[in-house]
Amino acid sequence: MKIGIYARALKNKQANECLQNLMKNLRNKNIEIFLHKNVSEYFSDTKTTVDEKFEVFNEQNITQTKIDYLLCIGGDGTILDTLDIVRDTGIPVMGFNTGRLGYLTTSNTENIDKVIDELILKSYRIDKRTLLKLEADQELFSGFPYALNDFVIHKKDSTSMIIVHTYLNGEFMNSYWADGLIIATPTGSSAYSLSCGGPILIPKSASFVITPIAPHNLSARPVVIPDNTVLTFEIEGRVKSYLLSLDSKSCSIKKGTQIAVRKADFAFNLIRLGDENYLDSLRNKMMWGQDIRN
Repeated sequence: MKIGIYARALKNKQANECLQNLMKNLRNKNIEIFLHKNVSEYFSDTKTTVDEKFEVFNEQNITQTKIDYLLCIGGDGTILDTLDIVRDTGIPVMGFNTGRLGYLTTSNTENIDKVIDELILKSYRIDKRTLLKLEADQELFSGFPYALNDFVIHKKDSTSMIIVHTYLNGEFMNSYWADGLIIATPTGSSAYSLSCGGPILIPKSASFVITPIAPHNLSARPVVIPDNTVLTFEIEGRVKSYLLSLDSKSCSIKKGTQIAVRKADFAFNLIRLGDENYLDSLRNKMMWGQDIRN
């Protein structure tokens, strides 16, 4: 078995200990270890000596490594990072939570041995998560314009609000006078969209949600649409450029740039172990519906 390890940063003690314990456990079970360049550079920067043999991988050569699983250490943002690493390879991803919420990074750092055993026995489920794909009349986001959480059109800096004319499958839907507009997947419906008043979507609901950011018209409410819908946009405003974001990545576009969003033709494979399920995460991680009477 081949396992890759990724971390955005290893600045806190918990993340550092998790990495050391994970590599020790993999070595004891004779599993081949591959470290993302971020993790490899951590050892170099800290001058840490490790006994385990490992190979280094990155976004460009991950397909050559033939990694079976990618394990990451961090928070939910770290899981989002891994989309740019695994891309359309289908490599399953699982996270050890050393961040705050840990909504996507569901595994506990104290259960490393159990996690590895379940991977060896293949006693897990694959939770396929829908992705968004951005299409434009120019190359954006280094040629990999995909998102696990959401796509956002946003006003730039502190400029006045923008107008986003929105079309569904070529039919005019609405003109949003707002700070911006969020198109969220079911995974992303519990993130930025939720904070702006959007609904929570169950992962297998085959839907997207359109959520305006600080709309000027109080009647502009979030809308749930089928995920086979193609969305196109025309943006108006007083400035010559706007911001687009895909998850944690952002870029500036000029007025008049043609953009569209649709469902990607591949999914993100998230590992679920044991009796883990989405509703448990919703209740426990987000304290959803918490009430002393329960």
